[in-house]
Amino acid sequence: MKNQKVRLNKFIASSGYCSRRKADELIEQGKVCVNNAVVLDLGLLINAKDDKVTIDGKIIKPETLVYIRYYKPAGYITTMSDEKGRKTIYDILPEEVKNLKPVGRLDKDSTGLLILTNDGDFINSLAHPSVKVSKVYRVCAQGKLNLNDLSLMEKGIEIEKNQIAYAFARIIEFEGKNTVLEMTLYQGLNRQIRKMLEILGHPVISLKRLSMGPIDLQGLKKGQFKYLKPKQIQDIKNYIKKLINENKKNL
Repeated sequence: MKNQKVRLNKFIASSGYCSRRKADELIEQGKVCVNNAVVLDLGLLINAKDDKVTIDGKIIKPETLVYIRYYKPAGYITTMSDEKGRKTIYDILPEEVKNLKPVGRLDKDSTGLLILTNDGDFINSLAHPSVKVSKVYRVCAQGKLNLNDLSLMEKGIEIEKNQIAYAFARIIEFEGKNTVLEMTLYQGLNRQIRKMLEILGHPVISLKRLSMGPIDLQGLKKGQFKYLKPKQIQDIKNYIKKLINENKKNL
């Protein structure tokens, strides 16, 4: 950052420490100091170059924001560590991007697109359920689905008590006795596709995420990552902004 005035919560988010919303909570809790003085003013502007910001005594410094798209292979979970000792993507990610956090998750057996970044605001906005980012998957399911199955998924299926899951799906082809689908979700419920198809009697054989909003897997091989280009970053931020504005209009 250049020598300029910036809101305190934005400064904290730019360090990768947390999102702006979480930064506001920390400020309200009296955990943030500027030049060794506790700050409670959520709208405080600070000098990004010269002011010293600490949270619980830890010095906060802005870092270069990094965004990557990653083709997750099967067999790995997406948390940084696992109490059960399962393998995580951080066991195989290159050292240079091991500090990045995923936007949303893919379960152990699923493959495909993950977006990872140190931009806390970006993670919060892209993963927030009210934003409804489109996520497209290619799914192979046991048995032959029909139009009625597709209609049931679009109308909604109760996958847990009081938890209704929706999906827009189309049949791409039949492979022997199985069905290949393209499914689009606007929710982020745990194992949503697997639970929906299990209830319909068509358990998932394989599941791959193809895209999140305007970002897709094009040009990636399994286990490979690429840095998002400035235009890609701007495209997805514009996409999120558009969704947020549409959501406000519908309130």
